[in-house]
Amino acid sequence: MSAYTRDMRFVDPTRDLWRPLPDDAAPSAHALLTLRQWAARRDSWPSSMPVGVIIDNAVDVEMLIDALPRLSLVALQFPKWTDGRAYSQARLLRARLRYAGELRATGEVLVDMLPLLQRSGFDAVLMRADQSVDAARRALHFFAGHYQGDALQPRPLFARAAARAA
Repeated sequence: MSAYTRDMRFVDPTRDLWRPLPDDAAPSAHALLTLRQWAARRDSWPSSMPVGVIIDNAVDVEMLIDALPRLSLVALQFPKWTDGRAYSQARLLRARLRYAGELRATGEVLVDMLPLLQRSGFDAVLMRADQSVDAARRALHFFAGHYQGDALQPRPLFARAAARAA
């Protein structure tokens, strides 16, 4: 697992190592499992083999706390661009559960969502096919910082300023 950073990786679906695993297939590196598949295979999954899970946005991610050290990737779904529950899931995974692996946004991911995806803790994104990666890269630089803080810098601006002055 890699430590979470502010850099956003844009996933090219034609070159992505992570692939869904059919139910009857043997474990393989970079397999992306559903939560049901992970529950059925977690005890027998080889510890040296990278594995990821794709999580529906209605799932309570705190149920993953024991599995997080084994997961190299957690993919959170945006079934509609107007459904923001995956932002909350990402924030919980990064801030409360201290997940340090790849946190990927999938589904109806639009350019306009990039700044909030980054603030919530996502470090990889699989954009909707009609979206421009170049425009998404530009969107990440629209805001230099946030008063409230974010997943990387949780302290609000006034607390950061007070710490520098002390």
